[in-house]
Amino acid sequence: MPTTWPSASTTNVHVCRSNRCRWVAPNGPRPCISPRPAVCTDLPCINRLRPVCLRLRDAGDFAYEASVRIIHTILCTIRTHERGDMSEQETILNTSRQREASPDAKDCADAGARLEPVLAGPLAPIRLGDVMVNTPVMLSPMAGVTNWPFRVLCEEYGPDGLYVAEMVTARALVERNPKALRLCRFAPSERIRSLQLYGVNPSIMEQAARFLVDNGMMDHLDLNFGCPVPKVTRRGGGSALPWKTDLFTEIVQRVVAVCEPANIPVTAKIRVGLDHEHETFLEAGRIAQEEGCSAVTLHARTTAEYYGGHSDWCRIGELVSTLDIPVFGNGDIWGAEDAIAMVNETGCAGVAIGRGCQGRPWLFGNIGNAFAGSDVRINPTLGEVGRIIMRHAELLTEFYDGDERMAVHDLRKHVAWYLKGFPVGGSTRRAFMECESLKDVREQVDALDPNIEYPERVVDQPRGRVRFAKKVHLPYGWLDSRTTTHEERERLFGDDPMDASY
Repeated sequence: MPTTWPSASTTNVHVCRSNRCRWVAPNGPRPCISPRPAVCTDLPCINRLRPVCLRLRDAGDFAYEASVRIIHTILCTIRTHERGDMSEQETILNTSRQREASPDAKDCADAGARLEPVLAGPLAPIRLGDVMVNTPVMLSPMAGVTNWPFRVLCEEYGPDGLYVAEMVTARALVERNPKALRLCRFAPSERIRSLQLYGVNPSIMEQAARFLVDNGMMDHLDLNFGCPVPKVTRRGGGSALPWKTDLFTEIVQRVVAVCEPANIPVTAKIRVGLDHEHETFLEAGRIAQEEGCSAVTLHARTTAEYYGGHSDWCRIGELVSTLDIPVFGNGDIWGAEDAIAMVNETGCAGVAIGRGCQGRPWLFGNIGNAFAGSDVRINPTLGEVGRIIMRHAELLTEFYDGDERMAVHDLRKHVAWYLKGFPVGGSTRRAFMECESLKDVREQVDALDPNIEYPERVVDQPRGRVRFAKKVHLPYGWLDSRTTTHEERERLFGDDPMDASY
């Protein structure tokens, strides 16, 4: 039976919609069945979709949740009165200007809470030009994560998805930067060679695309207009770029013109906008479609929301209803049931997985099974996870041309994700962090208890970095106009970095 909270004054949210939570506020209509978290609507919160949950999980949890609520209130109140600084070099967008969720968005969220995570049937494949994605699941590019060793592991669990390499900067390719060229490598087993390109200069983007096409280095190209990292947005790139519609249009036009004759499909990754007063996703989606993109991926957060709070899936539904090309939904997919719920709520053609697969390459197998109508889920034991760690280390050694030290150092962040939730102790984790060779890794893997089951408390739970709303760094005067001036282009292109992603 659902249990009510002790006091109705704790929050205006009617239902707590965290994973598997069925606590209901006194004025709530029914227990929640959605895997999506609730949102904070009773405060002038700069991150309007910050998840809140006051349910009691374990003994002593109430004190923890109360402290989180107090800290949340104080920080939101303080930040709401902050003002961004401006200099001659850049504009800082004040995130306190975020508006509250629209009534339509709230209605959509409430409707989503009543949807059972069940598909009517297997999800249809997606055709991107000559590329057929039989299971409409995409691995979102993540810097330092989605190199070919990790992609191979993911593809072994879900062989029919689309696995995109980490972002490569156009300038670095044009300059034949060795590190950029390494990121463009693929394993022989990869079925679809998919790259993501980043840049702000249309000419450089065109040259980079030409280099990739002429050398037969890819089967699919994704354009990055979704990165929220300050060192990218302050140069007008990533999620800042769609604000300048002329620049966005020219980049898509030029790249598609290069790729189309070679039958290489081009897609675009975008965000909702800079903040909720500067939304760009509908216009950017229409431009991408008109200029020849085969699909669009929408991360349903603004740049200001970064990776914090809650992804607003209703915006994905808006984009789906606006475009004729396929839309991949991205944001807050931590398990197969989340993927099904997103498809049900938004009507998107497929889903894109980012942080949810960190340390869980088998997630693609689970989602593939769910989309096929199967209840089979993979939850490996610690022994099986240890074998994945060892294989990952060996693949990374090959990626780094036999340099075991580089490979093992790269593996460290993955080990932290792989072991998340397992009761292995701090000493074991530290020992993995001190490994310098494959032999060291093998010794630590052999020391793990192979019979420990996958911890239930981290199954389909959020992982990876969670950073709440922050100021958006933009080029000086970026918001003054939706088009670029000659002077702005000179500033942007004259200071085009070798590679902003490294």
